[in-house]
Amino acid sequence: MASITLKGNAINTISELPKVGSKLADFKLVQNDLSVATLSTFAGKKLVLNIFPSIDTGTCATSVRTFNESAAKLDNTTVLCISRDLPFAQGRFCGAEGITNVVNLSDFQEGSFGKANGLEIVDGPLKGLHSRAIIVVDADGTILYTEQVGEIVDEPNYEAALAVL
Repeated sequence: MASITLKGNAINTISELPKVGSKLADFKLVQNDLSVATLSTFAGKKLVLNIFPSIDTGTCATSVRTFNESAAKLDNTTVLCISRDLPFAQGRFCGAEGITNVVNLSDFQEGSFGKANGLEIVDGPLKGLHSRAIIVVDADGTILYTEQVGEIVDEPNYEAALAVL
């Protein structure tokens, strides 16, 4: 269990993030067109997983905008923005913002991605959503970097995450 805070109040996640050097577990996440994406959908690509509670919060929206700008400059790398939001909300936000360089994925159906990667918040007002975290994976699926953001309203360390690529 990871202890994080929401505006200074303690909350917890179901587990810890996967270890650097381990393989990212396969997943089934829903794309904006309601098709299912798995890890093999992105085979041969480096991945930046930008994980957050909801696209409809300021910090989450900022992280998507920031990674959208960075993604345009990354070689053989795909940025996945993952939350439990419905794909319609993710698509609406990105359409309104002109965001085209990231892939939105939703864990709304089962929350299995959040559970498998230690992201599900287990108490407090955001119970059931994902914590704010970054996982960077190489083209072979090996985890190069993780960050569990300690205060959920804070932004992740974009520079550190991108530096491992």
